[in-house]
Amino acid sequence: MKLITVTNISVDGVVQGLGLADEDRRGGFERGGWALSLVDEETVTRLGGVYGRADAFLSGRRTYELFAASWGAMADPEDNPVGAPLHARPEYVVSRTLTDPRRAHTTVPAGDPAAAVRELKERRPGELQVHGSGQLVRWPAAEGLIDEMLLLTYPVIVGQGTRLFPADGPDSALEPVDSWATPGGVTFHAYRPAGRPRYATAVPPRTA
Repeated sequence: MKLITVTNISVDGVVQGLGLADEDRRGGFERGGWALSLVDEETVTRLGGVYGRADAFLSGRRTYELFAASWGAMADPEDNPVGAPLHARPEYVVSRTLTDPRRAHTTVPAGDPAAAVRELKERRPGELQVHGSGQLVRWPAAEGLIDEMLLLTYPVIVGQGTRLFPADGPDSALEPVDSWATPGGVTFHAYRPAGRPRYATAVPPRTA
């Protein structure tokens, strides 16, 4: 399987609390709900197409429980472009504490999560998608497991909250795959990891 991460992010890199105002107040975060007012019809359509490509989903416990309480509680998900794939396709949850999954088609792999993801990538065809979980972007990136990253950048500076990548994390060059923008200003950028970046080594000439 190809591991595809799909991340909603602000211009200043925040990934915390984009949905409901009170969904994630960790660290005293008070600016939740910054993305919803910027979601236009084309964003919904394109994101539905991304979900529709998925053959399976990979989540952390927090994202899994948020989705289970929202998309998982839908009475008739079949006609919803996001709800239908989430209800119908397998989901793998990386967690050491989740013992009673609330949704059908859910597996909690035992042992080393990186080894479990490698096994999924080798054993099954199609796309294994990660939605929403910042932690499940950072460690697969460090392990070299990500095949493609899709960033949905919203035209807002949140100013506080958890960023997608830490200030002292590993570096990576990215190869652009595709990009487009919606009328409301949400930009989609797809990248493939491309090894280490090249850094300039020449000293610029001094000017008089």
